[in-house]
Amino acid sequence: MGWFKKKDHRKAEEKLREELWSRCKACNEIIYKKELERNLDVCPKCGYHFPIPARKRLSLTVDEGTFEEMDSDISPKDPLQFKDKKRYIDRVREAQETTGLRDAFIYGWGKIEDQPALIGVFDFFFLGGSLGSVAGEKITRMVERAREMRCGVVIFCASGGARMQEGILSLMQMAKTSAALSLLRKERLPYISVLTDPTTGGVTASFGMLGDVIIAEPGALIGFAGPRVIKETIKEELPPGFQRAEYLLEHGMIDMVVERRRMKEVLGKLLDLLYH
Repeated sequence: MGWFKKKDHRKAEEKLREELWSRCKACNEIIYKKELERNLDVCPKCGYHFPIPARKRLSLTVDEGTFEEMDSDISPKDPLQFKDKKRYIDRVREAQETTGLRDAFIYGWGKIEDQPALIGVFDFFFLGGSLGSVAGEKITRMVERAREMRCGVVIFCASGGARMQEGILSLMQMAKTSAALSLLRKERLPYISVLTDPTTGGVTASFGMLGDVIIAEPGALIGFAGPRVIKETIKEELPPGFQRAEYLLEHGMIDMVVERRRMKEVLGKLLDLLYH
């Protein structure tokens, strides 16, 4: 009996530690969660920007009381009846219960520093922020609404890429969203893309890199294939910092690296500049 009591006690201690503390995956430091929250989920030791839920991102970015969500009732289907270790539709339901979202992307109208825009955010905690038919449809509708409303578009990307459980229906969203954005550009309306950690695969290969201004958070992993896959393919060592935001800035792939604390201010100034 004593052994079981010790085991239960250890489990309780581990659970308490998980509730109170987080480990930074960049510097490996243990951080008190309350301190991390006060610092906008940025490691106070090394500056690593933790992934954050979509609604928290919106609360940090959009002027209070201005956000109006659109097309919030669209949910994924399972056209291929896909199953690996679990059925795809069961994975979707679990993600919906965990995050409180219908899918990995939410958007709506709001103001950033008093500048009107349509703002969309990926939630990496919903099936890795994967791009499926729902996200692609929402982004397309978002861009079409922006043309009607004569306002700009801001998209925060956080994604592992296309949602392969939907097959070609997922991959076609890359072309669909890119085509919608080409029409927005013809209207001379601004599109700002914000790349957060991680932004990879089909999202990087489509709308993620099509912004009139492309911003990244510090240290964000940005690329198509991951660095491990590239290294194994070309059989060579990769440069230090390869595929990180600062490396891409140095090589002209993105325009700015902006800390989370300054993101709202920078977006507001850019929208004001691009509107005029």
